[in-house]
Amino acid sequence: MKQKLKKNRQRCSSNKKILRQIPSIDKILNEPEIKEFSNIIDPQYLTALIRNNINEYRKRLIAGEQFDVINLKQNIVQALHDILNPYFCYAINATGIVLHTGLGRAPVNIRMASGLKALSLGYIRLQIDDEGRRTDRHLRINRLLHILTGTEAGMIVNNNAAATLLILNTLAKNREVIISRGQLIEIGGSFRIPEMLAQSGALMKEVGTTNRTHLRDYEHAINDNTAALLRVHQSNYRITGFTKQVSLGELVMLGKKYAIPVIHDLGSGALIDFSKFGLPKEPVAQESIKTGADIVCFSGDKLIGGPQCGIIIGKRKYIEKLKKNPLARVLRSDKFTSALLETTLQLFLLNRSEVIKNHSVLSMLLRPLPSIKRQAMRCANYIKKHLGPHVDVSVDPSVSEIGGGSLSTEELPTYVVSIKPNNMRVDDLARALRQYRTPVFGRVKGGNFFLDFRTVLKGEEKIIIEALTTILKSR
Repeated sequence: MKQKLKKNRQRCSSNKKILRQIPSIDKILNEPEIKEFSNIIDPQYLTALIRNNINEYRKRLIAGEQFDVINLKQNIVQALHDILNPYFCYAINATGIVLHTGLGRAPVNIRMASGLKALSLGYIRLQIDDEGRRTDRHLRINRLLHILTGTEAGMIVNNNAAATLLILNTLAKNREVIISRGQLIEIGGSFRIPEMLAQSGALMKEVGTTNRTHLRDYEHAINDNTAALLRVHQSNYRITGFTKQVSLGELVMLGKKYAIPVIHDLGSGALIDFSKFGLPKEPVAQESIKTGADIVCFSGDKLIGGPQCGIIIGKRKYIEKLKKNPLARVLRSDKFTSALLETTLQLFLLNRSEVIKNHSVLSMLLRPLPSIKRQAMRCANYIKKHLGPHVDVSVDPSVSEIGGGSLSTEELPTYVVSIKPNNMRVDDLARALRQYRTPVFGRVKGGNFFLDFRTVLKGEEKIIIEALTTILKSR
């Protein structure tokens, strides 16, 4: 025991000596590199930022890291630059994941970009008519959704999880919702259908088995406390083999027989049939409405290609109930989302060739392989010519992902520029590219850095080359 106490005292004494080496806040504030920030940042916030960094540094010293005053100053200067620079900024997606959640899923298309610029100039007409009277903010979106899907009514909330929650809370609170066990899905961010049902106040009634559910399973489960039949699209996985699922049409017929509404959660959702372009079939919102689903919900920022939102369409009597639920105000989308979704939905009114040309997600998914290869070759040839001593470069075939829980089993052929740096670790190169003034995100595998050109937009190779030149020639 005495020996243990002695060791603890020695450790405490050693820690105190180390910690005494940390400069005071006043001393750091007087350092030339940091003093210049005093003319930019309010003194109280500047002090708080330095204090936070010192506290973090103190923890690392106690944990056994070596002390370096220069490193401390560099960290503080970097932290001050970071806090003043935008985190939410334009970035280059060279990962090959078309709907990259970390990079905002669907890229902003040209129409959305020009619309956003105009919106940022001042006030926005949101819910006021030509006579100056306040009106329903959903009217414009409702009209477009009616034209595109044939729905009686529509509205939007801030994402599809919110849409699911609002629908279940409005139509099934304290009552039972019947769902197949094979559709109790989990998606990114730990969104689980059973937990969403519980949060909404609805009572979940599972039927069937993981791989097989029959219509009779639903019918046997119906009772006086049944509020709805719920069908959820398995958007991020597939069950194959000995399987059976009840079709939406069969559920609709059953719902009509017992006067029970049918809810169809499409997940990603689509407004055009992807199978016509050689991609797997993804549920189309129009088909759900035509089949007779009472309420349909899906994401606006995945295959639709718009801003993050949850789109709800269906029978007018149910949409009106949703609007009156107090949760609708809690979950409603903001003015920018409404305006950008309007722009996105207007794209689908155009003829098919114009939709593909102007819709960022569709143009990436359907981009011809030779076009991808040409862009990759141009970039690789420039790197070889100007950065040859610093890297080994090649153009190789690979596969891209769609991402976002959409068309989950589908891989798209692509070409990547493979870069192996000669004067730095590949992880350090990847980090430096992510920290560049226009961040560049790619893939690291087996000691190489890969730039997938399916998701690199036209002209972005110039920024990539500029970033690589700056980083590699500074080593």
